[in-house]
Amino acid sequence: QLQLEESGGGSVQHGGSLKLSCAASGTRYYNVFRMAWFRQAPGKEREGVAAISADGSGTYYSDSVKGRFTISRDNAKNTLYLQMNSLKPEDTAMYYCARRLEFCDGASCLNDRDYTNWGQGTQVTVSS
Repeated sequence: QLQLEESGGGSVQHGGSLKLSCAASGTRYYNVFRMAWFRQAPGKEREGVAAISADGSGTYYSDSVKGRFTISRDNAKNTLYLQMNSLKPEDTAMYYCARRLEFCDGASCLNDRDYTNWGQGTQVTVSS
């Protein structure tokens, strides 16, 4: 059974940086999964932030984070990353990593509907 565990969240000031990690366990086939980061702020719907193909060659970002966040993965370590720079107070949310098996392309990869495995989340708080 695949398990995902996020880490790296914390509190930073406006303009600061954080790097989130998502460690996968319980599978030998991590490198065949598309992965993504989502976030959810209190009172708001869950939002797709960034997605990455199985081999890491393809990435897609929401407009709200494009140019500031970078998604990457190390398949040898079964780990997904999200480097977050130039953080803004509106980036404050619980961040989750997730796995999907079905193909997706572009914006469809940020739709949470087909993601079947989720981590517990890590909190990111950005103060002004």
